[in-house]
Amino acid sequence: MEIEFRPIGFVRTSASEAEIKEEGREIEGELEIFPEFEPALEGLEGYSHIFLIFYFHKLRPEQIGPLQVKPKRLLRRGFTLEQLPTLGVFALDSPSRPNPIGLTLVRLLRREGRRLFVKGLDAFDGTPILDLKGYRPDYRTDEYSIPDWHRRLMNEKGHV
Repeated sequence: MEIEFRPIGFVRTSASEAEIKEEGREIEGELEIFPEFEPALEGLEGYSHIFLIFYFHKLRPEQIGPLQVKPKRLLRRGFTLEQLPTLGVFALDSPSRPNPIGLTLVRLLRREGRRLFVKGLDAFDGTPILDLKGYRPDYRTDEYSIPDWHRRLMNEKGHV
């Protein structure tokens, strides 16, 4: 089976790739939607947050397809590579995936025509947007659990 997607727009941000990789949850930018998709934005401006589904267009070929990786973002938190467990990519927020698709929740600041101004971006400038979905309260859960490996890493170096 072959599946094809076409972008509905692109991410625009002045933040550098290094700033975005630093997990800056305050990064602002713009979601520039193509004119033919503008009617699909109708009613979106009432949402405080939207899910942004995008294509990881800057991954190196070897980053697409691995099923297990180390959570390398934790290196910035003081861990060494040897201290990090090898985990399945479905358990991580890693860009290395069988399909290079990203998902993030951003705050919708305002809409100006086919331009959405958002905060909390973790996608690079020029990232192709595949879809948008308004955040609804029924997506939230107050009852959840996290794996032991995550809890151990949190306890060892503080909040992960």
